[in-house]
Amino acid sequence: MESMLNKLKNTVTKVTADVTSAVMGNPVTREFEVGRHIASGGPGLSWKIFNGIKKSTKQEVAVFVFDKKIIEKYQKFDKDQIIDSLKRGVQQLTRLRHPRLLTVQHPLEESRDCLAFCTEPVFASLSNVLGQWDNLPTPVPPEIKEHKLYDVETKYGLLQISEGLSFLHSSVKMVHGNLTPENIIINKSGAWKIMGFDFSISSTNPSEQEPKYSCKEWDPNLPSLCLPNPEYLAPEYILSVSCDAASDMYSLGVVIYAVFNEGKPIFEVNKHDIFKSFSRQLDQLSRLNQNILQKVPEEVFEHIKLLLNVTPTVRPDADQMTKIPFFDDVGAMTLQYFDTLFQRDNLQKSQFYKGLPKVLPKLPKRVVVQRILPALTSEFVNPDMVPFVLPNVLFIAEECTKEEYIKLILPELTPVFKQQEPIQASNMILLIFLQKMDLLLTKTPPEEIKNCVLPMVYRALEAPSIQIQELCLNIIPTFANLIDYPSMKNSLIPRIKNACLQTSSLAVRVNSLVCLGKILEYLDKWYVIDEILPFLQQIPSREPAVLMGVLGIYKCTFTHKKLGIPKEQLAGKVIPHLIPLSIDNNLNLHQFSSYISVVKDMLNRVEAEHKTKLEQLHLMQEQQKGMDLTNHIGKPEDTKTSPSDQIDKIFGTDSIGGGSDKKENESSIVAPKLSRVSLTLEEKQRLAKEQEQAQKLKNQQPLAPKNITSTPTIKPTKDLTGTLLDNMSGLGNMSVGTSKPASSQMAPNPSFTTLSPVGTMSNGFGSMGFQSSGINMGLCNPTPNIYSSIAPTNSTPNFSSISGLNQPGSIGMPQQNKPPDMSSLDSLFGPQKPKVSLNQMSQKQMQTAPSPWLNQFVPPQSSQSMAGAQPALMGQTGFGIQANPFFSPQNFSQPSMPKNTLKSSTSANNDLKDLFG
Repeated sequence: MESMLNKLKNTVTKVTADVTSAVMGNPVTREFEVGRHIASGGPGLSWKIFNGIKKSTKQEVAVFVFDKKIIEKYQKFDKDQIIDSLKRGVQQLTRLRHPRLLTVQHPLEESRDCLAFCTEPVFASLSNVLGQWDNLPTPVPPEIKEHKLYDVETKYGLLQISEGLSFLHSSVKMVHGNLTPENIIINKSGAWKIMGFDFSISSTNPSEQEPKYSCKEWDPNLPSLCLPNPEYLAPEYILSVSCDAASDMYSLGVVIYAVFNEGKPIFEVNKHDIFKSFSRQLDQLSRLNQNILQKVPEEVFEHIKLLLNVTPTVRPDADQMTKIPFFDDVGAMTLQYFDTLFQRDNLQKSQFYKGLPKVLPKLPKRVVVQRILPALTSEFVNPDMVPFVLPNVLFIAEECTKEEYIKLILPELTPVFKQQEPIQASNMILLIFLQKMDLLLTKTPPEEIKNCVLPMVYRALEAPSIQIQELCLNIIPTFANLIDYPSMKNSLIPRIKNACLQTSSLAVRVNSLVCLGKILEYLDKWYVIDEILPFLQQIPSREPAVLMGVLGIYKCTFTHKKLGIPKEQLAGKVIPHLIPLSIDNNLNLHQFSSYISVVKDMLNRVEAEHKTKLEQLHLMQEQQKGMDLTNHIGKPEDTKTSPSDQIDKIFGTDSIGGGSDKKENESSIVAPKLSRVSLTLEEKQRLAKEQEQAQKLKNQQPLAPKNITSTPTIKPTKDLTGTLLDNMSGLGNMSVGTSKPASSQMAPNPSFTTLSPVGTMSNGFGSMGFQSSGINMGLCNPTPNIYSSIAPTNSTPNFSSISGLNQPGSIGMPQQNKPPDMSSLDSLFGPQKPKVSLNQMSQKQMQTAPSPWLNQFVPPQSSQSMAGAQPALMGQTGFGIQANPFFSPQNFSQPSMPKNTLKSSTSANNDLKDLFG
């Protein structure tokens, strides 16, 4: 490894020393910086070619250097001859100006050690490309060593040389005299240029007359650098010491042959016996056949035979050669047209550029990059031509690597990104760039994207042209993934929203919505919720396309895995916005169905998510209730219901849905009472298990609470038999036809608490009248009227024969002056059963043991007041009275009423079973 580094170091040092020693002290170095050695050219490849840069303008050049050390072996006279020949050739080249001749940018400068001059940038000489590597750096540069000429390059290069000769012969009246691959230079753009005018011969006649050329006799004693290359000379040079334009055409024929024969000429010449070699060459030229020219393409075979003809007049001239079919190649003609663009007007150029995209795929990439691209980018200085040139440049950019794009194309595109005038051309440029936006964002560095590309996109969104806005909105989603998030959030999205709100074009508005819908996936969830969804409510128009665009954004956000809309947003903003839009008159059936489908999906999600949340809360409350159950065992419960419980009872919400919405914080006292009607079977089973668990916990020794025993206060009993007889006597003395105002008939009596004994008159009266009324109150009317229980119906007996029964105000009022008439009651009640006094029944009831159900769920203080009346009424009326919060058990004034006097009859129980299944 160390040896390789040392070798590389020595090579670099040697090259640097060579350059320093070759150019040191030459005036060329004052204005130009000399770079590395890249090629060689000129007579005998004696000129070293270096890269160079002009110091003042940083323009790239090629520096030709002739090191005088090469000719140190010659005598001073020979040295002077060589130097004079080289100087003459460069001076002649400097005076001549033509696209087919190498352009000199700085004339020849001589110093003690070298000769030097500067030209346009150069790649190599044709001789180097064909494998002649004399005077090249070691090792040979790989770009030269691996360079292979394409057919189009060969054809167009030979065409260029023919055009150069045509210029020399027709315009300048000059014979080149030494046309060889060494004197053909390939510049950096791939064009073939002629140099090496060391042995050129000008016409001695005036320009208007037939040119006449005089040449020197061949002197074999001169150094080789002072003589032309004999292998490319026409025979008449040597044999008859004459030359003319046809002599250069012979040289062109040999060059063409050498191009197809790996740089080797058709004949090898013995320089020591040149006359004999040429004599033998004449015989071979007269017998040219397919075997000799086998490597030459068939389409040019005949023309090479003419060019190599012994007779000069038979050879075609330069103009004729430019018109042969061999050069009628599409690629060659395209390259030729580029070289003559400066002669064309804008209309001709525009037509050519329009057809160029069809030709570019047929050309090699190197030819396109080296030859066509520079010609295209040079047209960017003409604003009117940019819309025609730009598509071709972007097409070439697609074929280039990212490095080539950054180096060769992006610097030329930078001013085009910012071009805004003329307006028509600027709009066309925007359209073209938008169509190739993915290319620009892929190959342009991020910094240049922010500085050049994205500002152009923003300008397109704000452009007055609707077509540009539509195209921009359609294209943005295709490269949205290449835009960095801050630029999209802070610059791109706000401009899209403004375009949607401010435009008067329906197409722009719809495309804005579609564009937003397609780039939602590149945005984060909360930005969409905070910025995009509220923006939808600001859109003023109600066209079907706009409404469907709004729906599309909602649907995309709603269904997207990464985004989604929270249920709070759905319930509070989204659904209230969509429902009015869904019934817009502009929507058809299909569009309405789409709206309703999305709304239903949103409602279903709201229901599912919120129900899941409530179920989780319910489960937590159940667990908390189980944990708190031990804290309530043995403690007296508060019988007072909360305001929410009272509201549920008033409006019947506690029994809706079979008890599924039952409140979890209901007291243990209310639950058993309501369970008879509102609890489902599963809930009853759960309640029984809870009771069983509570009983087990109660029986445990550490947790067993102290039993609180309360002795009910026994009030002195009243003789109700006498009171009843007094009341009945009052009823018998009242007239049946007596009438009172309606208000007095319907007015409730404060002493109506004596209504319960009426139920003891007969089993039939109690079951048909009072009990059936209680059932109706519980099922049909959440707040039943307590007086409806005594309203006369068709199903109750006719009490019109009983005096004063329709006057509730007289019930229970004693009549002291008239004896009681019991005949009506006897006829009503039928056969008399053995009578038992109320006092006896009261005493019997007091002796009866209390129900274990009541002992478990009813607190001691309430069991005293409700031991008689309330349980008996619940047994008769089912849930009707208990469900009415206004029918308070405290209104019953006989706490010691016997329970067995108000038990349901068999028929009443059957009715309840039929009703509740």
